[in-house]
Amino acid sequence: MNLPTFRFIRWTIGMLLIALAPARAQQATPSAERPGRTEASAVVAATNSMEVLDSTRRLGAGDRLSYRVVQERREPVGLTVADSGEVEVPLIGRVRASGRTCRELAQAIRPLLEKEYFVNATVIIGLDAVSAKARGRVYISGQVHQQGPIEIPPDERFTLSKAILKAGGFADFANRRKIKLVRKNASGAAQTTIVDLDAVTVHGDLDKDPELLPDDTIIVPEKFVNF
Repeated sequence: MNLPTFRFIRWTIGMLLIALAPARAQQATPSAERPGRTEASAVVAATNSMEVLDSTRRLGAGDRLSYRVVQERREPVGLTVADSGEVEVPLIGRVRASGRTCRELAQAIRPLLEKEYFVNATVIIGLDAVSAKARGRVYISGQVHQQGPIEIPPDERFTLSKAILKAGGFADFANRRKIKLVRKNASGAAQTTIVDLDAVTVHGDLDKDPELLPDDTIIVPEKFVNF
């Protein structure tokens, strides 16, 4: 073999190795670590049950989500909760997300897909990134030290007891056992729930500390007998 032929063969082999290198690197990279895929989207891609979706944290404007329908056999797509509180869902359009958990949002989307596109739809949604925006406001009046609006923090489960603390705590004559929580339902009608906050703060029953939603109104009444 003469020298020019040897050099040509060596050059050809080198070019083949360079061409194959990216493919080998991609195969060696775990799917969850590939560029463009977040940790949440990797979890969404590997999840096939709606029962395991988050049912505690409520979504708000600016949150970024990963979304897929198992039956489509496609990679998750990104959704963002708009300032209106809605997400633009492929095939069906806008759906209210604000105030719902990932599981509640998936359950709301499912029948809309099954109405026209799927016999059975398994909707998987995960939270990619939490917005730094406030979740909205609640309004507190009555026997607290600071009445008025309170912003809902973006990064925590904001409950009635936390709102009382942000309002400076109870005033001297507050009736802690009959706090009114007024909330509008889907039809716009106001519904009032009576909350015994002593059950939470004195007896430690955290299940009786309701999570607050935007535009909730809290009214702390005065005790009839003060002693």
